[in-house]
Amino acid sequence: MVRVLLLLAALSALFADPARAQQNGFDLDGPEVAVSVTRGAVELPVAAVPALRGGDRLTARALLPADQSARYLLVVAFLRGATNPPPKDWFFSVETWKPKKDVLTVTVPEGAEQAMLFLAPEAGGGFSAVRGAVRGRPGVFVRAAQDLYQASLDRQRLDAFVGAIGRIGDAAPERLASAAPVLADALRIKLNADCLLKQRALQAACLTQQRDALVLQAQRGATLTETLTGAPVDLAYRVAATREGGAGYYSPYIGLARDLARLFGAFRSAQYQYLPALALGQGDAIHLQLNSAPSFQNPRSVLVAPLPPIGDAPPPLWRSGAQGALCLARPDLVLPLDDAALLFATDYARDLTLKVTAADGKVSLLKLTPDAERGGLVLAGGASVAGPITDAVVQGSWGFDRFSGPRVPAQIDGPGAWTPQPDANVIVGRDHPLVLRGGASACVSGLTLRDAGGLSRSLTWKAAAPDAIATTLPLSKTRPGPLTLTVVRHGAVAPDQIALTGRAEPSRLDRFTLHRGDKEGVLEGARLDQVAGLTLGGVRFTAGALTRLGKGDRLVLVAEQPLGDATDTSASVQLRDGRSATVAATVAPPRPAVQLLDRRVAFDPPAGARPIDLPAGLVPTTATLTFSARIAGELGGPDDGIEIAAGDVTRRLTIASGAVQRIGDDVVVATIAPQAAFGPAVSGPIRVRAWRGGAAGDWQAVATLVRLPVVTGIECRESCTVSGRDLFLVAAIGTTPDMAGAVTLPGGFVGTSVTVPRGGDGAIYLKLHDAADAVLRVR
Repeated sequence: MVRVLLLLAALSALFADPARAQQNGFDLDGPEVAVSVTRGAVELPVAAVPALRGGDRLTARALLPADQSARYLLVVAFLRGATNPPPKDWFFSVETWKPKKDVLTVTVPEGAEQAMLFLAPEAGGGFSAVRGAVRGRPGVFVRAAQDLYQASLDRQRLDAFVGAIGRIGDAAPERLASAAPVLADALRIKLNADCLLKQRALQAACLTQQRDALVLQAQRGATLTETLTGAPVDLAYRVAATREGGAGYYSPYIGLARDLARLFGAFRSAQYQYLPALALGQGDAIHLQLNSAPSFQNPRSVLVAPLPPIGDAPPPLWRSGAQGALCLARPDLVLPLDDAALLFATDYARDLTLKVTAADGKVSLLKLTPDAERGGLVLAGGASVAGPITDAVVQGSWGFDRFSGPRVPAQIDGPGAWTPQPDANVIVGRDHPLVLRGGASACVSGLTLRDAGGLSRSLTWKAAAPDAIATTLPLSKTRPGPLTLTVVRHGAVAPDQIALTGRAEPSRLDRFTLHRGDKEGVLEGARLDQVAGLTLGGVRFTAGALTRLGKGDRLVLVAEQPLGDATDTSASVQLRDGRSATVAATVAPPRPAVQLLDRRVAFDPPAGARPIDLPAGLVPTTATLTFSARIAGELGGPDDGIEIAAGDVTRRLTIASGAVQRIGDDVVVATIAPQAAFGPAVSGPIRVRAWRGGAAGDWQAVATLVRLPVVTGIECRESCTVSGRDLFLVAAIGTTPDMAGAVTLPGGFVGTSVTVPRGGDGAIYLKLHDAADAVLRVR
């Protein structure tokens, strides 16, 4: 029990400091082993094989230096599940120190599920010891093979990221800020964005510090293995499940730590102990990366490394990361891919091509190269495809197997593809929207417009569809005549020269509407900027404000006097170029006019507040306002009633809804609570106008809304102290109605009392910010 407690205390002290735990990653270089895999007539290095298959032939040879003094036995073992020990003839070995006999050639047995590689120091009986250990506890080695292989892939992603950051940092450090996020996303690496805020010379070192934490995020160092060496397996499991033992800090890889506990606790003997190694593919060999130094004295270290899993390798499930169409003619084209980290970190992908099918059925194969710094695949030699194209799909080999996918939204076109829609006629004198169709929108690199005088202007555009672009021609100062629109493409394709014809837009006159008694009417139509004036019933109207609404215009026409009793149904329109035309005219009934009759204010001051006398026309925002008005003419429509406005908020009160009560034929009564109608922050003038038959009358003032302070006390001796709340609403406080000697409160005043000189009749007088010209008496 004492030994167990001491062990737990040592583990707790070790893992309580995560920084110390992370210092011991797989950072020791081990030996290299050349391993090749032959399937049928194809031979590949193991670094290019994502999975083995029964019947594959493996050839392995340890690449030890010529002066290697320690002799290693190279062992390849095959496993067939956690609960099914492999047969003895699934273990193969070769003595690496014997020239011309140091090559191991084996065939993957049918039914095998995992493969492992061992390098055991020569000690007599080493092969039997390894075989007995694996067959005795196959489940532990199955789990170790799986986790070590996954950890090896993770380490290759990390090494690819660190290597790229180093190259960029040495050659072009100014590119780190833009390249690092792309690399991190492509390789699924945790990026420390704070590093990009540092000085340029420090960015690369910052991005690659604490490397194990970037991807592995698991402590697999010598300290852990040494601590668990010799511990009972059940104790190792219990320790590994604690926060100090790694479950809290390194939970993504706690399974691997548990298997290490089994390996070092359950299989250590006087002769051998087992040392895990990552297998990193490097060209024609795999490089073993160790997490602690091997021992060459008893117990000697057996290096344990994973080989690819056995079974059918699933094809890569990449997705195109393109946000829109891609032009194959772009010199900087990148085919972005999502979830393709292993593409950039391993040699699994071979012979990558983009299979492009043209509209005429011709198929072209364009060579692709992975580029993690750009986050996708790049065309190795550019595109030499005649468009348009109907399909583009990434193809290649994943290990021994061919794959197809993903499809890429690629485009390319040829000369003469673009045509203006609906035709080549454009309107001058105003900005003219134009749509071009027929080509590849992703391949457009520039638009230029040239007029008859030779003046050229570059245009902006946007892709409206894969085969359409939209632009606006700046023709407000252009005269009618021929125009040339040039569409420039990426690549060597000649630009399209599109001939356009600029024409002056004729005015379209739809209708003229005027209310009897008004001096203003509205002309509706199109191109009304050509209208100079209008004559109706002998009254001359001149052009006023022009408003463009969608595809039409509204032009206000103003007369010097109201229209009389004219009954004309058409008006004469004078155009600026001297021509004239006629337009249908409607003389509507007079606009409804409103006349205020009476108003009442219901206001209950807050409890404890001193009464405040309000001048006529001021209404507290918390009060209820009731007013009556006379509206000329009959109100009978469902929308007839009144509109009330305060600030920018307008409320329509209709008779049909009951919000307005009608008394007789022409008198209405309405009641409103300002804060409920216009919001708690409302203040300022209230206006009202009549609404009848879809026409509104002129605004009439009703009252001014004011926010009132709450005055709770007035105490006068030599001076008067006024106390209360919301005193910031007060602009000035005085003791006489003329506000002589009044105290002006500073803007934003938030105090609860103000001292003013004594005088007058003992009352207090206020001026409010909401009504600066009015004087209020506080009793």
